[in-house]
Amino acid sequence: MNMSEEERIRQELLKNFNFLGNGIRVQRQRRIYAEVSPDKFFNVFDYAIEALGFCILSGITGMDEGEKLSFIYHLSSENGIVLSIKTGVAKNDPVIKTITSYFPGAEIYERELVDLLGTKVEGLKKGKRYPLPDNWPEGQYPLRKDWKKEMLQEGSKNA
Repeated sequence: MNMSEEERIRQELLKNFNFLGNGIRVQRQRRIYAEVSPDKFFNVFDYAIEALGFCILSGITGMDEGEKLSFIYHLSSENGIVLSIKTGVAKNDPVIKTITSYFPGAEIYERELVDLLGTKVEGLKKGKRYPLPDNWPEGQYPLRKDWKKEMLQEGSKNA
């Protein structure tokens, strides 16, 4: 039986980054998922782009997972396979590095992470807020799980 292209890519990543272990899997046809610690993220990310041909950034998903903020970078190859690479940082110090040197268009996704989750993106050039309006209150991040709870508590203090 022939190995699928997705399985071949998974094996290639495991061969080069054995620390991925059970953190990499083929989810279904044309979908590969890998979870990587922040200190190893750029090793895997760079290899996926340079050696495996994942040359299209489809998006970045940011999530509040309680004690940490997680980010999934969705990379596509020209043959339609999507590699989603997840990493996370402590919620009380949510600092990641920009990927705009790889994908200049990532700026818009990274601005969303700043505005909606309160992520600090090192290397992201100064620019307008996105998607929140310029007069949105500082320190208010609507995609954080505790945001509505904080807003309700502040509202009851002011009542």
